[in-house]
Amino acid sequence: MYKSVRASHILVKTEEEAKNLLEEIKSGKSKFEDIAALESLCPSGARGGDLGFFTKGQMVKPFEDAAFSMKKGEISEPVQTQFGWHLIQLTDVEE
Repeated sequence: MYKSVRASHILVKTEEEAKNLLEEIKSGKSKFEDIAALESLCPSGARGGDLGFFTKGQMVKPFEDAAFSMKKGEISEPVQTQFGWHLIQLTDVEE
């Protein structure tokens, strides 16, 4: 179990939008950071979606569960929270 994780995310309104952006990233057409800067509804988009390090209990549960279950470098499938749909990229971990 990680002590804390560092993640970036892209926040959009619909699952379809999140899936389309994920395809764009997976196909190599666009970089995660670039899409975050252009498309994310979260102010973190200005930093390429970077949320910095966080521990359990700091993020909403669905987001936290996804982030803490990923491997470093991995990008999640769309995750729904009360804020919308997220794509999460785990960028670093502290054991």
